Amino acid sequence: MKNYLIKIFSVFAILGLVSFISYPKIQSLKIGKKAKLTSVKMKAATGQDFSLEDLVLENGVLVIFSCNTCPFVVGNNDMEGWQGRYNEIYSICKKNRIGMVLVNSNEAKRDKGDSFTEMQIHSSKNNYDAPYVIDKDNLLADAFGASTTPHVFLLDNQFQLIYKGAIDDNVNSKSEVKENWLKDALTATGKKESISLPETRNSGCSIKRK
Repeated sequence: MKNYLIKIFSVFAILGLVSFISYPKIQSLKIGKKAKLTSVKMKAATGQDFSLEDLVLENGVLVIFSCNTCPFVVGNNDMEGWQGRYNEIYSICKKNRIGMVLVNSNEAKRDKGDSFTEMQIHSSKNNYDAPYVIDKDNLLADAFGASTTPHVFLLDNQFQLIYKGAIDDNVNSKSEVKENWLKDALTATGKKESISLPETRNSGCSIKRK
């Protein structure tokens, strides 16, 4: 009986230790803070290498964490997905002298739909205007604290974060959008005005880290 109780207590002790093990939590970049890894080169679907420093224009650079496989990006039978708005966003960025890049950080899915080859096919099929780059070992996603696809980060020309969150308020249908958060942020930035709502809640699939 004594040995049995000792075993029971040992099991609970082990479970107690396991429950208190904490894994490092990736912190999301805060508004006003400067982004890291802006000089890291990432290979684009076109074969070129780009860093954020290569892509930034006089009013900043927009980073959208994206992928080939998430329905919040590509859509499905129930929702339109956000990638159909990427080229319009690119046009707004261009008009407001803001660079733009699409970043695939799904390192754990490199052989399951988010490989570089699949990125090339996907980019070509969807006629992406913005560079679509591979974030090896999800380094940029970790530096930004990106959590979903899509997840939007707008930086000024000094790489300080001025907007983060969602593209707009309706992934189901562009025609039903009532709040164009990102568009408003880009337009304000182009006019060198403050952004009225610098942070919104992002929605999407989790970034697939290893």
